[in-house]
Amino acid sequence: MNVGEVVPLQITQPSSMKATVDRASPGETGQDGGGGDGSTDLSEAEKAEIETIRKHRQELLEDIKKLKEQIAEVFAQIECFQNADERQEADNNTGKQTSKLSQRDKLLSLGRKKFNMDPAKGIQYLIEHQLLSSDLQEIAKFLHKGEGLNKAAIGDYLGGRDPTNIQILQAFVACHEFAHLNLVQALRQFLWSFRLPGEAQKIDRMMEAFANWYCKCNPGVFQSTDTCYILSFSIIMLNTSLHNPNVKDKPPFERFVSINRGIDNGGDLPEELLKNLFESIKNEPFSIPEDDGNDLTHTFFNPNREGWLLKLGGRVKTWKRRWFILTDNCLYYFEYTTDKEPLGIIPLENLSVRKVDDPKKPNCFELFIPNCKGQKIKACKTDGDGKVVEGKHQSYKISAATPAERDEWIEAIRMSITQDPFYDLVSARKKKIASKN
Repeated sequence: MNVGEVVPLQITQPSSMKATVDRASPGETGQDGGGGDGSTDLSEAEKAEIETIRKHRQELLEDIKKLKEQIAEVFAQIECFQNADERQEADNNTGKQTSKLSQRDKLLSLGRKKFNMDPAKGIQYLIEHQLLSSDLQEIAKFLHKGEGLNKAAIGDYLGGRDPTNIQILQAFVACHEFAHLNLVQALRQFLWSFRLPGEAQKIDRMMEAFANWYCKCNPGVFQSTDTCYILSFSIIMLNTSLHNPNVKDKPPFERFVSINRGIDNGGDLPEELLKNLFESIKNEPFSIPEDDGNDLTHTFFNPNREGWLLKLGGRVKTWKRRWFILTDNCLYYFEYTTDKEPLGIIPLENLSVRKVDDPKKPNCFELFIPNCKGQKIKACKTDGDGKVVEGKHQSYKISAATPAERDEWIEAIRMSITQDPFYDLVSARKKKIASKN
């Protein structure tokens, strides 16, 4: 069969159907379905059956006609594709070489997507397909270049506790040129190359590697890497305090000095140094890389919990059914399970959860800020125009289908709720310095 040739479809009626239809054919039986002499040999049920068969036959013929048209259209498209391929092949002077390059690009693109969903599997895929060397220095350079890679996934991978991950982290940090930069300048460069993960242990490993490399690049600035480590966290917290709109009490320079007393092996850092760092952050906040298009895929790939719940509105007090996903210390809610982007995001950092009663809905629980009555929860949602705006909830009231489901959600949320890990890390390091002295 040639491309584009439409083969006529032949439909063979079952013998019983053909006999019945032939028996009722007007040319042989007359208008009333009887014989030529007007006698009737068909019952009413048989006549109805014949009429049904005729209708089905007509519908079948119409379907066949449509199918023929569709087949013809498909063959025409195939012919177009074949012609296009022939033209492309004729125009391609490099032939197989170009094909190999194209195939490599496709594999590399797929490897990057795999990395963004599961960093360890993505690296393994790239190495297996000889798109990336297994040399740890080469992997670190690949991550530092970051082309097509999700920066949250880079941070997650670099923060791993496996010895291989730690070696790659150290090589990654060494890709940065920190010589002759003050600490704020170095932090700006470092924190732009990935997104800092939320887990305290990962943050500790990454900032430890940063402090070691900064001190190696700038010998004599600090008496120990512990000093650099603590001061780096102080700067990050200062950035949040000065530029987060939810923080009403903006810290003065004197408080920044007070926080960092005695961190340089028991001594104080020069006030001029601290003043320069303070003014640098005050005048220009850190630029944190935005999540790219693959971030939600990575985020929702393996949630802690998901399911349908009812949420009470903030401004308009109506209950609406939403699909909730709990992952990465955040609670996301969607209108439908198939939606790619959430209607709202509720970071669980520094929140609390508890059972509550509601006269209209059973099995309720509530997210709230402890000891901060009247303060709005730091969250965001999509408004009617599709714009992302700040949420207006002082608390979130949510209803589950059963008491057991409510209790399971409360327990899962409690496991995900975190306090700001920076304070605990700095406190532990200060105790370490104090014990040395």
